[in-house]
Amino acid sequence: MPGSAVYLLVELTIHEGQLDTFKGIAQEMIAGSRREPGALAYEWYLSRDQKRCRLIETYASADHVRAHFTGPVVQTLVPRLLQHATLNRLEVYGDPGPQAAAMLAGFGAETFGRWAGLTPLSASAS
Repeated sequence: MPGSAVYLLVELTIHEGQLDTFKGIAQEMIAGSRREPGALAYEWYLSRDQKRCRLIETYASADHVRAHFTGPVVQTLVPRLLQHATLNRLEVYGDPGPQAAAMLAGFGAETFGRWAGLTPLSASAS
């Protein structure tokens, strides 16, 4: 259904001297997320000085967000990653559903409900 996708923006600061370890864990997270149905995008961005990172995640639905947050990437790899980086911000765009919303709140997430806009699917359905 158009408009049911859920997006996450994760902002991290990498601890001094931990970039290589951070990148290794991030690669494990990418491999794990690649196997998750409904994970549409999982994009990592580094600042020019490679001290800050943004992760932009896109899931097909709230059910897929819940599956991600109850799966090994979040349950096993995120705690490892957070030994080498500080979580500065976590924003959710769309409705992650009640179970994932509760889990996201534990990370201090702020959720923004969809208000208006044009999705790629609705743009081509004229």
